[in-house]
Formats: sequence, C-alpha cells, structure tokens
Amino acid sequence: MSDPAPLSRRRFGALLAGAAVAAAQPATALAGARTTRGGKAMKQHLLKPTRLHSGDLVGIVAPAGPSNPAALEQAVQNLQALGLRAKLGAHLGEVYGNYGGSVEHRVADLHAMFLDPEVKAVWAIRGGSGCIALLSHLNYKLIRSNPKILLGFSDVTALHLALQRRAGLVSFHGPVLSTPFSDYTRNHLQNLLMAPQAHYTIPMAQENRARAVAAPQYALRTVHAGQASGRLMGGNLSMVAALAGTPYAADFRQAIVFLEDVSEEPYRIDRMMTQLQLSEGFEHAAAMMLGVFEKCAPPADEVSLSLEQTLDQHLLPLKLPSATGYSFGHIRDQFTLPLGLQARFDTEQQSLTLLEPAVL
Repeated sequence: MSDPAPLSRRRFGALLAGAAVAAAQPATALAGARTTRGGKAMKQHLLKPTRLHSGDLVGIVAPAGPSNPAALEQAVQNLQALGLRAKLGAHLGEVYGNYGGSVEHRVADLHAMFLDPEVKAVWAIRGGSGCIALLSHLNYKLIRSNPKILLGFSDVTALHLALQRRAGLVSFHGPVLSTPFSDYTRNHLQNLLMAPQAHYTIPMAQENRARAVAAPQYALRTVHAGQASGRLMGGNLSMVAALAGTPYAADFRQAIVFLEDVSEEPYRIDRMMTQLQLSEGFEHAAAMMLGVFEKCAPPADEVSLSLEQTLDQHLLPLKLPSATGYSFGHIRDQFTLPLGLQARFDTEQQSLTLLEPAVL
C-alpha cells in the first residue's frame, strides 16, 4: 500500500469536514446509561472484542490532547503499515485549551465510533490530558453492546480502567497513532490483534537492552524473583493514582500490576505509589511488572533518591515477583498489554505470556 500524500491544512480540514458529515450524531443522546446498581459497578463477565483483519476500518479519536495535520499523517501511515484504513472522528481537529475538543465532542466521537458497524477498532491519536473528564459521561451499556478494540496509553489509561470497571471490556494499553511504530511495536500489535494465539510469550525488546548501556531506566532488573499468574491491570502511574478512590479505580486483587510513567521526578513517583498502596494495596496483587520510567531521574542539582531507590522502597517489602525495565512505557519499542486478560509473569525468563487470546 503506498504512502499517503502529505496532508496540507486544507486537505486536513476537508477530511475533518467529511468525517463530520458521516458521524453518528445520535450517540450523544445516549450518554446517560450506566451498568451500575446502587451506585456501584456490577460484576460482568469479561468481554473480548473481535480481531482485526487486513482492510478493516479504524476510527481515529482524540479523547485527550488535540491533534494536528502532522499527527494525522503519521496516524494514517501507521494504519497503512498494518494494512488498515482510517476513519476520522467528527471533532478530531478541534482544540479546546489543551484538549482535543470539549467533553461533549470527545464523548460524541467515542460513542459514534463504537456505534458505527463498519469501524472495527477505536484508536487514540495521542495522549496528553483530559480523558478523566469523560468517564462520568460515557455510555458503558452502549460500549459493552458494541465491543471493539480500544487502543492507546498514557492518559488513555483512564478509559481503559473505566471500561474494565463499568463495561467489562478487554482494551489495549499500547502505542498511540501519532508516533512512528518500530518493527518491534508493530509486530506485537499484529500478533496480538490480528493473529491471536492460545498462548503468546512476549520477549523484551533487544533495542531496549542496548539502550540500557547508557540509560539505566531501560535495564531489566529483578527485585523479587519468581513466577506469577493473574489478570493484567494498570497503565500510566499518574492516571492509575488519579483514579484511586473513584468508581473507576484499578482492582489489584490477584492481578499482574503493570505501571509506567514519564517526566516525573522520584519524589512524585514515591507519592503516587504511596497513594496507591494506601488506597488499593499492592500486597493484594499477584506480581508487580514495571516498565520504562523515561525522563524520571532527579535533577542533577537536587538532593534526591534515585528512581531505582524510589521504586525499591515500594517493591522490596511486598515479597511478590517484581521487576522493572520491561518493554512498555513512553518509549519507541513497546509491547501492547490487554487489560483484564490472564497472563503469566516470569522474572527468570524476563517475559510475559498471555494465557488466552485477547481477541475473538
């Protein structure tokens, strides 16, 4: 498939105008439904979306920060490299402060993509901030009735955790569309979403092992050796901590908890980890799998614990299988994690094995 022509601002506007005409507007009127009883989330069986096939249509949305022509061009290239086609959210080009449109418009785009029978996956073009504001406005009954792949990471963690608690839908902590995909990233996306296996072992990226020579945050480091099985649960540390104590909080019980973050000093990481320990309790988890915490070293002119010392303060007392430096996070070479899926974490093999297909 040939590369798309460069997107001028005029062409970008034309694409957005076309998307606006095709949008499913009735979705906004359905935003009041809840899968709750007595104000609490009801327990539902885990629902898996359908796998992707070559030629499938993917809805591009901006539930957090705003998009731009360069990001859209990269998004289309990424989808074409996977053999997929793009459909733009009706409000994808909007800018409202540092958000990709108002809450109402971002919710409308999500609902419209889930309602559209031709759209087979919904993919965030970027992270940023703002997804948390959408959670109380989403129609979880609509989403559960139209299960589809939802992809993204960073701020999109808020959507993943909410869908776990309120819709019981497997969603995917993986790359956003606005950044180029490495071969490692693309291969794992294809294996997970297009060619599912009964058991799929994810090895760590050799590129990240090489980076660890100069950047210690990329080094695979075992804190407590061991093997554990459980549901995959977690995401971006800042968002997981922000949702603690809310109806959308992560459930760590018997879970392989995975966490990552970017551009946070060690004292802030310590505070967020402590908040989660006090509210959710890591001791109830099956294992702790931490990714690459990029740009999280303390400033050179400040007295501070290192990132490693900070993480160890929380991991060492747990006596659970735990490790840091796994190949996910705000990094180029990252694997995709299906939230809610059963997996096995092995510190000796330095691998993660999915124990069931993530898609149907």
